Amino acid sequence: MAITLTHLTELARHGFDDIIDVRAPLEFAEDHLPGAISLPVLDDEERARVGTIYKQVNPFTARKLGAALVARNAARHLLDSLADKPGGWRPLVYCWRGGQRSGSFATILSQIGWRVETLAGGYKAWRGLVVRALYEAPFPAPLVVLDGNTGTAKTDILNLLPARGVQVIDLEGLANHRGSLFGAVGPQPAQRGFEGRLAMAMAALDPARPVVVEAESAKVGNLRLPPNLWKAMLAAPRIALSAPLAARADYLTRAYGDLTGDIPRLTALIDQLRPLHSADRIAEWQALAASGGFAALAEGLMAQHYDPRYGRHRARMAEPLARIEAGGLTPADLPTLADRLAAAVQALR
Repeated sequence: MAITLTHLTELARHGFDDIIDVRAPLEFAEDHLPGAISLPVLDDEERARVGTIYKQVNPFTARKLGAALVARNAARHLLDSLADKPGGWRPLVYCWRGGQRSGSFATILSQIGWRVETLAGGYKAWRGLVVRALYEAPFPAPLVVLDGNTGTAKTDILNLLPARGVQVIDLEGLANHRGSLFGAVGPQPAQRGFEGRLAMAMAALDPARPVVVEAESAKVGNLRLPPNLWKAMLAAPRIALSAPLAARADYLTRAYGDLTGDIPRLTALIDQLRPLHSADRIAEWQALAASGGFAALAEGLMAQHYDPRYGRHRARMAEPLARIEAGGLTPADLPTLADRLAAAVQALR
């Protein structure tokens, strides 16, 4: 039996025990349904091989080889990943378009006695729901943008808001990036994977309540924000967070410990700023990095690079509707700042 989804939130309501993606590993890595596990019935090389035979020889030969490979891989999954599943287990199985790969695997599982279902239209249908949510529909809730210069602890404060009853979407968390040249924290998801995460976060919002996002450029690392969201952020009311330069520098030296502990990586990133700054300034920053002068380096980067650029961008925007000035940004200071921000958000309603 195939189920049809008409909204992103419907998947959770079906209550499947497991969601199984039988596509090839590269397809799964690019994007997949929330919570899905990868049990490919064709690996990347096998999928390419069957596809080549389909085009260059004939469909019959390709289907015969594909069936043999699917049966072999299904047997391996049954003896391995699925060996401990009970008789009442109820999985959802999907492939790219809800066709032969998911249908073949689902048939095998159903013959065992499991209550297996497939997804009509497969991943392609799911992706259609994501595209409609991000590229066709308006943003689903009143949007508030948390603005502030580099080093004002915006992300940390943002993530304290849900405990105070305020909806948030952490774009940097979804993108696995801190949003600047120095912001990489590990591999980013593929664009489709990022969009799937974002669409699910949006689908979970209460449309009657405001949602706070952090001010970003049109890209977070290598990932693009959907145009509808970016336009909504530009038009949204802003709350500006500010703090003294020294407090911001101290915060950054704590928050970017991964960089201060990797001097070659830090100096390589500074080197990428050469087209924008004089050789003397780059040399000064490189020397501070090499000597461990991280607070002075952070102050120099903010005062001479980031703050002027933020200022030019803000000159094209309306004045913030509220401002929050922080005396300090230590871990002890952040809960109070989150309280003040939550109150400011509520005052905008």
